[in-house]
Order: sequence, then structure tokens, then C-alpha cells
Amino acid sequence: MAQPSAQVTAAEISRIAGVTRATVSNWRRRHEDFPAPAGGTETSPLYDLESVRAWLRSRGQTTAAAPAEELRTQLRLRPAAADSAAPLLPLVLATSRHTPDELTELADLPDDDLAARADAAVAELADTVPQTEAAPFTAADAGIVRALIHCVREEGAQDALDVLAERELEDSASTGTYQTPDRLADLMARLLPADTARVLDPACGSGTLLAAAAHHGAHELYGQDALPVQAQRSAVRLLLAAPDATVAIQADDSLRHDAFPQPPMDAVLCNPPYGDRDWGHDELAYDPRWAYGVPPRMESELAWTQHALAHLRPGGYAVLLLPPATAARSSGRRVRAELVRGGTLRAVVALPSGAAAPLHIGLQLWILQTPGPDGPDHTSVLFVDADAERQQDRPRSRAGSTPSSSGTRRRRDTLDWDELTDTVLDHWTAFRASPESFSDEPGIARAVPVLDLLDEVVDLTPARQVRALPADIDPAQVARQADHHRKQLTEHAGLLAQAAQGTWQPTGNSPRQWRTATVSDLARGGALEILRAAPDSREKTEGAQWRAENAGRLVLYGTDITDGLPASSTFLDSVPLKSSPVIAEADILVRMFPGDGMRTARLADEQDIGVLLGHDLYLLRPDPTRLDPWFLAGFVGAHDNITGASTGSTSVHLQPGRLRVPLLPLQEQHRYGEAFRRVHELRTAARQTTELAHEYADLLTTSLTAGALLPPESPMPSTPPTLRPLSKVPNCASQL
Repeated sequence: MAQPSAQVTAAEISRIAGVTRATVSNWRRRHEDFPAPAGGTETSPLYDLESVRAWLRSRGQTTAAAPAEELRTQLRLRPAAADSAAPLLPLVLATSRHTPDELTELADLPDDDLAARADAAVAELADTVPQTEAAPFTAADAGIVRALIHCVREEGAQDALDVLAERELEDSASTGTYQTPDRLADLMARLLPADTARVLDPACGSGTLLAAAAHHGAHELYGQDALPVQAQRSAVRLLLAAPDATVAIQADDSLRHDAFPQPPMDAVLCNPPYGDRDWGHDELAYDPRWAYGVPPRMESELAWTQHALAHLRPGGYAVLLLPPATAARSSGRRVRAELVRGGTLRAVVALPSGAAAPLHIGLQLWILQTPGPDGPDHTSVLFVDADAERQQDRPRSRAGSTPSSSGTRRRRDTLDWDELTDTVLDHWTAFRASPESFSDEPGIARAVPVLDLLDEVVDLTPARQVRALPADIDPAQVARQADHHRKQLTEHAGLLAQAAQGTWQPTGNSPRQWRTATVSDLARGGALEILRAAPDSREKTEGAQWRAENAGRLVLYGTDITDGLPASSTFLDSVPLKSSPVIAEADILVRMFPGDGMRTARLADEQDIGVLLGHDLYLLRPDPTRLDPWFLAGFVGAHDNITGASTGSTSVHLQPGRLRVPLLPLQEQHRYGEAFRRVHELRTAARQTTELAHEYADLLTTSLTAGALLPPESPMPSTPPTLRPLSKVPNCASQL
């Protein structure tokens, strides 16, 4: 019985045919012979892929998909019995060794000849790529072999390898296993000595860490992974990236079936699986690798740590990426104590959240070294809190405080890999060269004596170890800092008082009435434009080129409007865009999702100009000859106006076209615009003064409790005359 072919969505059909999704919709409506849905739902139908391809051929519509997409399509066309892409992985390596002209000749061979050549090429790599089994190609496989050849020729062997691996990993059980980002892999490799030659990764995954080690000079690369497809992928990737290196990759469980007990390694790099309860605790209870104590069942990470140490030559280094709980869980206290007591643990580095998956957790780098026969005794451990330094460098408001000081945390801060790498390497290099003379940086980096760590909990969390101690505090410097804050607060309080000056006159016996128009009406009349970012399609492909061209460019989001801060983030991966307007002078920026008490709109200032508009903002661009920008920003951002133009209950969504603006002569608009500008200055001064007051109060509290400052000789009155409790002021605006 014939196997049914794969099913595809309308979006996938558009990519196969090289047309827009609208064209596919037109085909469905206008051509009665277009294939009927074979599955899915009424709103999201699925079509039989082979029927679609036959229909396209009957119309002379040849595929215009990119080679990588065509390879994906061919993989989906394979019958269930031959669904695995594993036999094709070594074929990527074989085809990469041919010139483009030779690949063209191969693709032009008859189906039977092409299958025979593929068989022979894979057979030659049986000793090089693990788990390469005899899986004869037939003439029926010619289509996918040609697609692979085209992908290698046009887009490169690595792209073809990634397509095959992603297909194979879709159904793989790899819970707790995450790919190591290239920049993090580079950092881990650079933590090793420059003369490192032989490197092992016992959980090699896609081979990222070993490829980074090869890039920095390692020429013997050993890897093992429990997933055969990952082992094959690593082998092919490393042979592509480092053709002159010795590469040995095995597919098996490293803890249960160690493939490389010999030779001793110069270094081990590893990003092991996290939280694996079935790592072999019972069957490996008496394993000789547990030189620092048997890892508890819940401490698989400490099993991987000792596994790495067991493979090192004397004086060799291991760098592991571990979850933060490994540093503090009570169940691992004894093993941690032995690693510290033996001088094996050299450093623990806390990374910012977002450096590697899982992105919401700040992972840690553990640097370990086996004792050498003539090496010095290690009497201290380096702790670096790279996340603390990043928080210190976060964008500051105009008052000088970070967003967190006002209780608001940004959705995502841009991770500066260059800065992070320099911070970690600078501290590690200085410590490794001379631990005794290492200069601590309170709050960021500290060399902690081993004896100070061997308490009842052996907590190795960097944030706990690098915090400032009383001995680090200079009372005179703290007093100068407090005086500086006091002067700043006094200055801003004066600016606040200045901004609050002026008498506001009533309009008369009753509020002023005026004709209004909606923003939609003004847009139709050409007085302004309503702009927003264009989100990409569900498949995230249409805007790929635009995103590549604008990679790294700052994007303004709704949280920036709320916090009163300039843009400091780039694109959010979860919300890809295919285009976005560039913010210009006099643009009004409005939050798409307003909230109670949140600032909803602002006029673009000099820090916003040239920044891209985020997905959760609207942009109103007025014609300055017809609308005063400050006038428009003031009325658009009014609470009652925002409320009247919003819909929804649980999730409130602003409809910008429903905002209303008074119809006033331009000269009178300027008067109102100047008034709104003064209100803006008042609000800004109030926010800055409040932030500085909080900072000053926090500094005084911390300094008093740390013993750095003395109480004033003449105590201040509990309630100064000028700060009597405020009486309740009626909210007259609610009566309008």
C-alpha cells in the first residue's frame, strides 16, 4: 500500500512555489483543480504535498524555493519507513569535498547512478562518522540526494547539515539538553591555556564547543553524545571546520559507557544535561571517577563535573556550563567542599540571564584544574558576578538611576558579548597569573580564601561571595558619595520647584468646549500619518533580509515609554518584524497596550531620532504646518482620551484612530503646545527628583548599617516644617 506524502500549509506552498501567500489564496479560489485540503481545520487547512507538487508541475510552475527549503521539502516527502535523515549526514561531508562543477555533474547523473555514487561515498566514511550504517540509497532517493547536493553547492555544507539535524532532532528525547551559543562557546574556549591541544566534550551535542576549541588552536578533538544524530552532526561539523585536526566522536552515554578513558586530556569543555535524575546513580555508586565523593541522585551536574576531572592530565583544565542551583543545593555540599578543599575549583562565573538557554536563568561557568605534581597549592577561589557588572552598566534615566531603582525591570537588555567576554577574561587572566596579588573589585570579582568557603553550606554563588565587606568600605569615600547625592538631590529639587512655578488661570465659569476630530479623520485629511511596525509571518521568513540588514540597531518598545528611558534593546526574537519605521523628530510615540498609571505617549526627543519603532507602539507623524507636535502629544496622551479609544477588559488594546484632537487654529495650538511642554518638564523633574531621593535614602541606610556613617550630631525633627503631611486635594479632573 502506498504511503501518503507529507502535508503542508498554504504558507509552505508559497515558499515551495516561490510566490506570495496571497497568490496561493487566489489559486485556491480561482482554480477548481487545486488540490482539496487533506487535513487540518477549516481555518488552517493542510494539503497533500505530492498532490500540490503535481498540480504545480501541470501548470509549469517550477519550484523557486531556496535550496535549504527544497531540502526540507524533500525530507517531508520521504515515506515513513525511510523518514530518518541520519544516513544523509555523512553524505554532507562527502559532497563538501567536491567542487561546484563536480557537484553539478553529480546532480545530473541518472537516478540509479546517483544512488550508487551516494552509497559508495557514505561507505568510505564508515570509520570517520559514528553510527554510519549500511543504508543503501535507491533510485527513489535521487530527489533528496539532488536537493542535498544543491544545498551544499549553493548555501554551504553547514547549512545542509543543520537542516538534516533539525529534522532528526524533532522527535529526539533531549530534555535538559541545550545548544551552546557560539559566543559563549568562544568564551569558554578562551578560558583555557593557549597551548591546549587535546580537548574532550563528553556531551558534545552539535559540536559547538569543540569547534571553538579548534578555532583557538586545539588539534585533537574528542566528543561523545548519547544521541547518535548529535554525534554524527558533531563529527561532520568538526571535519568541515577543522579538516586537519584529529577528530574522534562516539555515540553513547558518557557516564555509563565512557568511550575515552584514555588518553588524558589537556582540557574538557562541556555543557552537560541539567536535572537528569536517571544519570546512573545506583549502577555507578562505586565508580572510581568519584574522587570527590559520590554525587547524590539529584546532583547529575556534579557527576559530569567529576567525569570531566577524571579525564584530565595533571594540571589540565575543565570549563563547564552549569545551572546556578549546583552552587548552593544542600545535597551537593560535600562534593563542593571537597572540590574547594582540594584546590580543584579555581573559579565560578555568574553569567547574565539570556547568555544561554534556558534564557530566563543566569547560568554559571565553573573552571576547574586537576592538581599537578609540582604545581602550587591553590588557596583561593575566584568569583566573578558578570551579571552585577551588567546591571551597573544598564541604561540610566536622566536622573542617573537605573530602571530597577524605580521598581521597573526592562523586558530585555541587550547582551554585550564583547564586554562580557572582556570582563570575564580580564579577571580570570589576572587571577590565574597571580592569585595572591589579585585585586578584588567589590560587587564584581573577589578571590575568596578556601577556608572562608568551607562552612556548613559551602555556597559557591558568586553574588554572595563578591558583595562588599566592611573591610572594603572607605568611610571617607562613602561620606563624599553621600554629599554628592545630597547636592544632586538639592539641585533637582530646585529644578522641580522652578518647573512648578506659574499660575494657571481658569477658562471661566465652565470648561471650554471645542469641536474635535478623530486621529483617523486627521490622517485621511493628510494632517498626520499613523505608522506601526509590520510583524513577520508565522514562519518568520519574509523579513529575514530586512532583519539582517538592521541587526544590532536599537528598537524602542512600550516599556521604554513607561520608564521614560531611551531605547537600549534590539529586536525581540519572539516577535520578529519584517519592517519598521524609523523614528524622526516631532513624532508622537503611543503605547499599543496602555495600562493604569503607565505613561502612554511621548514626543520623540533627540535620543529617539533614528531608532526603529517596536512592535508594541504606534507612531503618529504630524504635518507641522497643520498640527503642533506638543499640542498633539498632550491631547493624545491624556488619560480620558486613551481610555475612550481603548477596547478590551483583560487585555486593553488602544485603537489610535479613535483618539480625539481639538480643532484649533495653529497659533492657539502653539499656546497649548507650550503648556504641555511645561507639564512634561514638571513630570520629568518630579520623576528625577523622586529617583534621586530613593537613591540617597538607600545609600544612607546601607552606610549607616554598615558602620560607614555616623548619625548627625543634632538630630533632625521627625517631620520638618516644610514636609508636613499633605492634605487630600480633590481631583477636579474627575468632575470634567
